[in-house]
Amino acid sequence: MLETLKEEVYEANMQLPKLDLVTFTWGNVSGIDRDKGLFVIKPSGVPYDKLKPSDMVVVNLDGKVVEGDFNPSSDTPTHTYLYNHFKNIGGITHTHSPWGVAFAAAKMDIPAVSTTHADTFFGDIPCAPALSEEQIKEAYELNTGKVIVDEFENRGIDPDAVPAVLVSQHGPFTWGENPDKSVYNAKVLEVSAEISYHALQLTRDNIGVPQYLLDKHYYRKHGKNAYYGQSNAKSKDHMNEL
Repeated sequence: MLETLKEEVYEANMQLPKLDLVTFTWGNVSGIDRDKGLFVIKPSGVPYDKLKPSDMVVVNLDGKVVEGDFNPSSDTPTHTYLYNHFKNIGGITHTHSPWGVAFAAAKMDIPAVSTTHADTFFGDIPCAPALSEEQIKEAYELNTGKVIVDEFENRGIDPDAVPAVLVSQHGPFTWGENPDKSVYNAKVLEVSAEISYHALQLTRDNIGVPQYLLDKHYYRKHGKNAYYGQSNAKSKDHMNEL
C-alpha cells in the first residue's frame, strides 16, 4: 500500500541526519496521499541507519494505523491534526535541531532578519505557547497540533506562506507540498535561526527586513509571478541540448 509514498517518506527521513537536523532518533517526516486520506510516517524510535522503506507506517486521518509492522512516530497525533487543519500541505517534518530549539526554549519567534529567511518564509516564524500541565496530561501530542493551529488562526498567519512553527520549550515543525519540501523548509528554518541568533547578539537595533524586501524575495520564488530558477520547459530544452 502506498509504496511510492513510502519510498518518498523514507528518502525524506534519511535527509534529516545528512542535513544535521537530527541527533539519534529525534525527528520524523511524514507525507500524505490526499485522495486516499492516508499518510505515511516514520516508525517510532527506529535508528535512521536501520530504516527501510517498508518500515514506514500508513495511518489514516483519524490517527489509526492502517498498515505497518511498527508503531508509528509518537508525534503521529500532531501530524494527523495538522493534516486535518492545514488542507494544502503534503508533508510534515519535526526535528529537534539546536538553533530552532534554542528559540523555542526562549519562547521566541524566529525573526525575519535576512533575505535567506524571506526567500522561504513570508514573515517571522511564530513560536506557539508551551502546553499546560493539563494539556500534556490529557493528550500531549494531539494538543501540540492544536496549539500550532490555534497560533496561526489567532495571529492570522497563512500556513502556506509561513510553512513552519516552533512549539515553546519543544522544537520546530515544518511542512510543504511534499515530504522533501518539508525537509527543505526544516533546513532553512535552522539556518535562519542561526543567522537570527548571531545578528541579535551584534546589535539591539530593529533589524527586521522591511516589508518591501520581504515581498521581493518571497514573491520572486512563490506565486504566479515568480521568476527565480528555471521553468520546466526551459529546463527540458536545456537537458535536450545536453
